[in-house]
Amino acid sequence: MSNNHIKIPGKVVQGHQVASQKSALYPAGTIQMQLPHFQALGLDLSPYYLGTLNVSISPKVFSLKKPQHTYKQVKWSEEHPAEDFSFSECTILYKQHEYTGLVYYPHPETKVRHFQNASTLEIIAHPIPGISYDDNVVLVLNSDEIAIADE
Repeated sequence: MSNNHIKIPGKVVQGHQVASQKSALYPAGTIQMQLPHFQALGLDLSPYYLGTLNVSISPKVFSLKKPQHTYKQVKWSEEHPAEDFSFSECTILYKQHEYTGLVYYPHPETKVRHFQNASTLEIIAHPIPGISYDDNVVLVLNSDEIAIADE
């Protein structure tokens, strides 16, 4: 990660429960289904937990500036059109430990369902023992790639 980093406090919140959990529409969870597509594009997500950690930074919001990776028109499901995705390296600070991860950003303009508000970052990270909803974390983000602002 570059020296241009910012630390932002957040709280773990419940997501849509589709990234890691099987459902009728997503039989392996969305991240597991997307994994081979990102691997073919050069991004290996297999070392990470194949789900997302949803972190609210409210009352702040985020926007992407120049993410490390952006992939256009990834056709990972027959159930809906291709989507655009961006990723930015990050660190999660939790209970005096550091965990590496990626901000996972499915571009809302290409998504069909499961939208997040602009104060919730989805993170794909190495497993974090004991983390649960309502836990406080600090995200370390690359300020060249992600902007933080007031709502």
